Amino acid sequence: MRLRPLVAVSVAAVSVILLAGCSGSTGATASGSPTAAPAADLCDAQVSSGAAADAVTVSGDAGVAPTLSFTAPIQIDTLQAKTIDKGSGTPVTAGQFISYAMTAYDAETGQKLGDIGYKPGQLLPAQISASSPLGQVLGCGAPGERVVATFPASEQGAAQVYVVDLLGIVPSAAWGAEQAPVAGMPTVSLADTGAPTITLPGGNPPTETQIATLKKGDGAAVQSGDQVLVQYTGVRWSDGKTFDSTWDKGGVPTSFTTTGVVPGFRKALEGQTVGSQVLVTMPPADGYGEGEINTNDLKGETLVFVVDILGAQTSAAQ
Repeated sequence: MRLRPLVAVSVAAVSVILLAGCSGSTGATASGSPTAAPAADLCDAQVSSGAAADAVTVSGDAGVAPTLSFTAPIQIDTLQAKTIDKGSGTPVTAGQFISYAMTAYDAETGQKLGDIGYKPGQLLPAQISASSPLGQVLGCGAPGERVVATFPASEQGAAQVYVVDLLGIVPSAAWGAEQAPVAGMPTVSLADTGAPTITLPGGNPPTETQIATLKKGDGAAVQSGDQVLVQYTGVRWSDGKTFDSTWDKGGVPTSFTTTGVVPGFRKALEGQTVGSQVLVTMPPADGYGEGEINTNDLKGETLVFVVDILGAQTSAAQ
């Protein structure tokens, strides 16, 4: 079954959807990284309600998969959005990442197509903007906002009815509880933004990969093959210089699968919980291989990363 494109993934019963470009898919040291969305007024971006949205009755509390009731087939000519429950707290702004959930029904048959995002690890946080479908549906809502949206038929699929819940605004840095540092490993200091500065200890680099949890998050555990949303900074042990950092590219998180990065980075991610900050030191064998150390690539280098894990989507939901 197919749902209107609201996310750039497909998930079991919800095999989707539309937010292409809301989050990047890059390697841990890739040069391409998502850029901040333009600061636009999300309140003005939200589309208006109409007869189609008004014809839908929604039962249940925001944050829990709802039940929809309407007389099918429902005539949907334009994208419409109607706020069912107002959120509370700080409204979302363009460029932020949000956690959200959604339920979809077929407008022709009235049958439920599926729901997703109501359990941890089902959906990766998405970046919202005035030009994105999430922005056009949720506008400048606050956490707890519930909106019913009607999508007309298109080349991508039949007309559909959605309920979208704005669950929360995702911090741009790890929020977990601080953990005791591990003796002998590099030390990390954080700027007010959360950007790390890594200071290397003296002596020779370790010959085995070493991992320390600097902050322990309270979210879902990252599993093998999961899509993750992260911030990271990497430095060379040979000179202590940063070779790649999302913080140096505007501080916008990036995403990739745990199986799409070098072994040392993968080891640092899998088993950790969302909200955690992880320090990893990896020898060349778990990095970019052996070879002569040079300024053009990372062969032969022992690498040190600080990684903030901001979100995860289980591989079963991709």
